Amino acid sequence: MSLTRTLIALVASTVMLIAAIAAGWSYIESNHELEELFDAELAQSTRIIQGLVHHLASTQSPDQLAGTLQETLQLPEGALEEGDYNEILPNGTGHKYEKKLAFEVWTPDGSPLLDTLAANDDLALNPGYARAEATGFQWRTFTLQDPQTGYWIRTAQREDIRQELSQELAMGNILPLLIALPLLVVAVAIAIQLGFRPLRKLEQPVRHMAPERIHPLDTHHAPREVSGLVMAVNGLLERLDDALERERRFSADAAHELRTPLTALRLNLEKLESSDPEKFRELTAAVDRMGHLVEQMLLLSRVDAGVGFSPEYVNLSDIVAQSIADVSPLALRKGIEPSLEDPTGQAMISGQEALISTLMRSLLANAIQYSPEGTRVDTHLEAEGDGFSIRICDQGPGIPISQHEKALGRFGRLDQRLGSGAGLGLAISRRIAELHGGELTLEDRPDGHPGLCVRIWLPEQPFK
Repeated sequence: MSLTRTLIALVASTVMLIAAIAAGWSYIESNHELEELFDAELAQSTRIIQGLVHHLASTQSPDQLAGTLQETLQLPEGALEEGDYNEILPNGTGHKYEKKLAFEVWTPDGSPLLDTLAANDDLALNPGYARAEATGFQWRTFTLQDPQTGYWIRTAQREDIRQELSQELAMGNILPLLIALPLLVVAVAIAIQLGFRPLRKLEQPVRHMAPERIHPLDTHHAPREVSGLVMAVNGLLERLDDALERERRFSADAAHELRTPLTALRLNLEKLESSDPEKFRELTAAVDRMGHLVEQMLLLSRVDAGVGFSPEYVNLSDIVAQSIADVSPLALRKGIEPSLEDPTGQAMISGQEALISTLMRSLLANAIQYSPEGTRVDTHLEAEGDGFSIRICDQGPGIPISQHEKALGRFGRLDQRLGSGAGLGLAISRRIAELHGGELTLEDRPDGHPGLCVRIWLPEQPFK
């Protein structure tokens, strides 16, 4: 679960919800206020016509008044038809929305003087707002009676035009909000990403921290909200470093203290073995295994601590070839033929020659130890990615894939009946590879035959 994605989703959802509510409320309110405005304009237009009728009624007869109103309020001939989207009439004589307005005038006794609405049904002459249907459209009307002349005046507006204008104006209010909403969501996402940048900076030193290089995190650049967590992590790292240091010191001291009595025991057993070899041979072999274990523990302690690791520019091809030559006597005793395939000829890397030699000899010795007599141990060196890979393949019993990780662990011997090691060889080799920035993995033979391939990849780090 990503905290960044969760916050972005929550904040963006909240912003979008609030924006949707605000847009809907603005749209409804804008339509309502515009309807009020149109009603006010409708009433104002009616009162203007009332003033005109009041003025003309004192000087003109009803027939003359009807003609004057017809000439004044009738839309000019040649006005634009429906579907013509040019809003201004020719020669600037008017506006196409004049067709959306209609006027009616009646005498005090109800005789019509002017009717540009032509409503389908007769509306009662009642003052105020009403609705009517005419020419296939719904109209909004306002009616009043001049108290002095008694004339009735009605003004009407088409409902579809009112709605069209209301929606356009309302959309004009909310459109900037709708356009700004995606930009606001992007801005929120960027702001959250920037806000979490200090946490990502804290992550980097932890990600690249190794057991031999444990150091506290920098609290000066930690956000205040996680300063307590950083201090707790620093305390944990300090305790972990102390525990690892005690473990390394204990292993080194124990192995060092065991070397002297084991050496003395080995010398005494040699004297006794000369008198009765059969009786003391197994005991001597057990002491040798114990001595080998002590040496491996000392080596592992030094490798874990990174003691004396000073990289230098070395030829990996020469190291591999020399390591094969070093283990050749062991291979000859079992009739095993070691081989080397090195198309690179010269694989230069930055590393420590002694540690890489130890790694190679340990893996080659393991391969020879677990291989049947008269078989082969093949070593293949090639360029791979930004470094070089070495594959050492034997023809032994192999290791099931499910047991690979256990075999690479410390003291990870899978079959006590095979070999005489203590299960530290692969662990030491893996640690040496990691110390060089590489990796060690176990694989099945590519040809499908029984056996195991150990792959070591070491990066090519230019020597500076």
